[in-house]
Amino acid sequence: MAVTYTYEAPEGDATVVEVTFTDGKIEHTRTVNAVFVDGVYDADATETRVGEVAAGVEHKIAVGVFTPPAEESEEGGE
Repeated sequence: MAVTYTYEAPEGDATVVEVTFTDGKIEHTRTVNAVFVDGVYDADATETRVGEVAAGVEHKIAVGVFTPPAEESEEGGE
């Protein structure tokens, strides 16, 4: 399954976007530097940058660095 991602354009003085990468049950959230040209947010260039980071996240999932969260026990355990 390919990694998908979502993020919103930076607001105010923010220079990063918080991106949530998803692949099945695996979800990984991190910030990515937004791209600015002459002080103006560049949405297309930021999309390209986030896509590059997504490729790295996809590789880390493939090699087992990022894994699905452990299932919580219903027994509550002691």
